[in-house]
Amino acid sequence: MKAHKAELALLGGPPAFRTMLHVGRPNLPDRARLLERFNDLLDRNWLTNNGPLVGELEQRVAELTGVKHCVAMCNGTVALEIAIRALGLTGEVIVPSFTFVATAHALQWQQITPVFCDINPETHTIDPAQVEALITPHTSGIIGVHLWGRGCDTEALQAIAHRRGLALLFDAAHAFACTRGGKPIGGAGRAEVFSFHATKFFNTFEGGAVTTNDDALAEKMRLIKNFGFAGYDNVVEIGTNGKMPEICAAMGLCGLDCLDEFIATNRRNYAAYARDLQGLRGLRLLPYDESEKNNYQYIVVEIDPGAAGLRRDELVKVLHAENVLARRYFWPGCHRMEPYRSLYQQAGRVLPATDRVADRVIVLPTGAAVGPEQIATLCSIIRRALDRAGEVREALAAT
Repeated sequence: MKAHKAELALLGGPPAFRTMLHVGRPNLPDRARLLERFNDLLDRNWLTNNGPLVGELEQRVAELTGVKHCVAMCNGTVALEIAIRALGLTGEVIVPSFTFVATAHALQWQQITPVFCDINPETHTIDPAQVEALITPHTSGIIGVHLWGRGCDTEALQAIAHRRGLALLFDAAHAFACTRGGKPIGGAGRAEVFSFHATKFFNTFEGGAVTTNDDALAEKMRLIKNFGFAGYDNVVEIGTNGKMPEICAAMGLCGLDCLDEFIATNRRNYAAYARDLQGLRGLRLLPYDESEKNNYQYIVVEIDPGAAGLRRDELVKVLHAENVLARRYFWPGCHRMEPYRSLYQQAGRVLPATDRVADRVIVLPTGAAVGPEQIATLCSIIRRALDRAGEVREALAAT
């Protein structure tokens, strides 16, 4: 029966799913509790400007990440920009190209040159062994990116930063409620930046935060995110409007109450994918380290086109035809996007692992909207596509 349901739409059958399965479907908390929070904030008539819900969210996130300070922001990109400015980064900053483009934009926006570093092909995170050769007299910092909820090599990067006198910042957009070496992600380097966008494991509709143990840095970021105000009518810093509104904090607080439920759902789905994809030729499911705390938010598969008989993009088209909106993360890499491909035309020559991984990675749907039955059907589509790879390629060539 499942084989019939998984009939390839590209080969004449109906789509396997009547409604779309998406990557990044929002995790929603208890609706009644959320509406109660909304009513409370409306009764207070305090909608923004560092209200009590933002303060409560900052305290709870600081406790969860094991740090002294959490500075909530309107979104993760602005949080990254403010952290970069507060750290005084200038000149050049070393950063992976295999990341969401906002990581590079946050630098280029402030006229700082992103120097793209290659990744470890096994972990998909920045390769510390490649960092040292990219340091010049103009280098002021390093940004490591925790990818797929898996922490990058913070210890090796910290050793380089300390030895070379560089600031170390982490983009932790994927890694909320995760650990590295048994320690919560959030306290490494000078600061770590989280995104609480709707597609993230934990969301505040739209939002972000910076966590740090540096008192002076936290104070400076609080100034910058509020136009540089240090008290009434007293501006002491060039700033911007990076504040999180109360309604977003209310969403976040309710989401924190449901974190265990979100993790349990994602972990169940990861186990189902691991079971149903096992043994498929040319496919590698990126594993989670079960000795760490994970949010299991990303189901990441690498496709070896030689062994699988299909290229990643061909399989994506098959899945899209079946109403499965799988995604190519982070294709084609920041260095192949504008303005970077024009400004830094030589960057791609030192990024072979980045190019290889970017051409092979596919991210599959998970979250509360996906269950074991849907996962079984989805994986049977992949299995059938691989078994009929020649027919699939012919069908795609004809479209």
